[in-house]
Amino acid sequence: MPPGTEHDSGQDVRHGVRPGSGEGLDFEAFARAGQRKLYRTAYLLCGNVDGARDLTQTTLAKLFQHWRKVSAAESPDAYARTVLTRTFLAERRRRLRDLLAHRHADRPPLPEHAELRVTLLAALAELPPRARAMVVLRYWEDLSVGTVAELLRCSEGTVKSQCSRALAKLRTQLGEAHVYATEN
Repeated sequence: MPPGTEHDSGQDVRHGVRPGSGEGLDFEAFARAGQRKLYRTAYLLCGNVDGARDLTQTTLAKLFQHWRKVSAAESPDAYARTVLTRTFLAERRRRLRDLLAHRHADRPPLPEHAELRVTLLAALAELPPRARAMVVLRYWEDLSVGTVAELLRCSEGTVKSQCSRALAKLRTQLGEAHVYATEN
């Protein structure tokens, strides 16, 4: 163990549990098994590697902080996805407030000849955060309308209508062929 990670009380500072309690090991196993999927979803939400890493780590930190509650949940994976999505939306709202307060210059134009993935990520970035989260959860994570509604604390009708509007916007941006390829 690296120096400075234990106190005289036997408390493991890195994990917040006493060595040998088993609780840290359960979380570590969960984190190892689910980190890749959380990162993939985070990448689709954020659209960049650094943001996805930060979002994944923030999510894992929150899950660890409330591990007893998470491990007792019916589906810890669904709990983790909920924390990830809500953390993303909260961070986007905070950034939007900062942006409005400081009025940064517009983003540079999107590259004209990018591969489909880069083009799709750029188009996703143009969606409002909540609509983007709905599209990612509904179509990339293949979650039901009801599950997405529950995750985002809204009605199923809201999910359907916002997904429909978001897909219409993506169709306009990308052209019909690209969107139909991503829906299937």
